[in-house]
Amino acid sequence: MNNYQKILLSPNATIRRALEIIDSGAMKIALVVDENKKLLGTLTDGDIRRSILNGMGLDDLVETIYYRTPTTCGINDSKEKILQLAVAHKLYQIPVVDAEGRIVSIVEVDELLQPAHRTNKVVLMAGGLGARLSPLTDTVPKPMLHVGNKPILETIIENFSKYGYTDIILSVSYKSHVIEEYFGDGTEFGVKIEYVHETKRMGTAGALSLVRDNLTEPFFVMNGDLLTNINFEHMHDYHFSHDAVATMAVREYDFQVPYGVVNVHDGRIVSIEEKPVHKFFVSAGIYMLSPQALASIPDGELFDMPTLFEKLIEGGGNSVSFPVREYWLDIGRMGDYERANNEYSKVFF
Repeated sequence: MNNYQKILLSPNATIRRALEIIDSGAMKIALVVDENKKLLGTLTDGDIRRSILNGMGLDDLVETIYYRTPTTCGINDSKEKILQLAVAHKLYQIPVVDAEGRIVSIVEVDELLQPAHRTNKVVLMAGGLGARLSPLTDTVPKPMLHVGNKPILETIIENFSKYGYTDIILSVSYKSHVIEEYFGDGTEFGVKIEYVHETKRMGTAGALSLVRDNLTEPFFVMNGDLLTNINFEHMHDYHFSHDAVATMAVREYDFQVPYGVVNVHDGRIVSIEEKPVHKFFVSAGIYMLSPQALASIPDGELFDMPTLFEKLIEGGGNSVSFPVREYWLDIGRMGDYERANNEYSKVFF
């Protein structure tokens, strides 16, 4: 992961320099990018050999020989979709780009086929009361409600495990014994689980102060009542490539005003918009934080993620957004719970 930094190449580089990059790396490919790391194309040993056969020299520039329409995948593409692309196009590597076309990482297909293990920890917030889902939550915590014949929390853990993130910390409080009795130490689910107990309400970030000594490299934080199939490895790459101290997954939210909106200036009507649609980005409840972010969290106090991001921004910390375009559902109300059960088998199979 993140080996792409060593194989970046300017279109103004020489063929000699391209050969050095290709020969020095195990991937046998160079990624041609502009000054903003926007992917322009790819270059392989075969491209260079053909250019030499056509009379070009080692000191000529690569700008006329690189492949300009490479197959790429997006930051939200699943492992399954990437493998399908690789098979369809007979590829061994696929560049990963963000919405602006900037290179984020490069996926090696061989690695996708092998079991991966990431040492980065995952902190799952599973201590809420879930009052809006009463009476379902009168006897079990909300993350243990069954969707698709298994607890929500089990699906979340399975999805992280699929991408190699198997070191789990569960922050628990309300009816924590239900969670601990079901998951134990995680062995049965192929992961390692530790528990941190909130003895009082600590918010969506406050509980991190209880485990700060265990978080020595970038780590995920996620609410325990979400269903999503985003690619966690790509979010990790995105965090790294942007040199971020904090990354927040965000979801686009549309709101249509049900009336004609009248725009007024000094008492005069200047325009009328009929039922305009306003678009916002909202937090998706999934984060990746670098260890230095923990210094902004007070010990043992109620502290929420929005407050943490505000403090990091005020302090000049690089906080970035990771757009979620794949399936995502916050199970906060009874209607959400019913929808989750109706959609589960179509999304998680």
